[in-house]
Amino acid sequence: MKDAKQHWEKIYQTKGDHEVSWFQDKPELSMRLIQKYTGEEKDVAIIDVGGGNSLLAKVLVDSGYDNLSVLDISKCALERSKERILDAPVNWIESDILSYKFSYQFKVWHDRAVFHFLTAKNDIQKYIDQVSGAVVKEGYLILGTFSEEGPLKCSGLEITQYSKSKFKDLFEGNFELVECFDEVHKTPLGTDQNFIWVVFKRN
Repeated sequence: MKDAKQHWEKIYQTKGDHEVSWFQDKPELSMRLIQKYTGEEKDVAIIDVGGGNSLLAKVLVDSGYDNLSVLDISKCALERSKERILDAPVNWIESDILSYKFSYQFKVWHDRAVFHFLTAKNDIQKYIDQVSGAVVKEGYLILGTFSEEGPLKCSGLEITQYSKSKFKDLFEGNFELVECFDEVHKTPLGTDQNFIWVVFKRN
């Protein structure tokens, strides 16, 4: 995935927060879902996949969560988040999600807008294998991607659009669908992007 890393490093080296379509000043939906499925527990293990340059880590830390991992392929993206929450109890992981070797498991796996960048069947299966091994039994997969009404490309890259039935076909071997809903994301550039969100519970 060398080319992918080069692509994302260039994006974060040349564009500010509000120059990329996926950035959110307030990751309210992600936070609401994480709170919903962790309840009052603030010490549960959570991973934000592709969350390098996201404010979600800061919001979680500010809310008292103290067992957080953030994985991103881009070192530059991770550095931006580190600067926002210096000395915070966060495990920063610079890696491609498909190749990282997890030595621990999570109660919540959160991914907003990474999974849809996987277009090859074997890469999609690798991701499924990763999340299946890294989420504890009774843990949750929270996943947001472009829907079938969403863009066909993002950041110059082809993406895969998803629907409820596609998600179920991919994940129901190891997960049970809990909820599924659509969201319209207002980009920093003022345009609308159609997302679909799913929450699965690990069998």
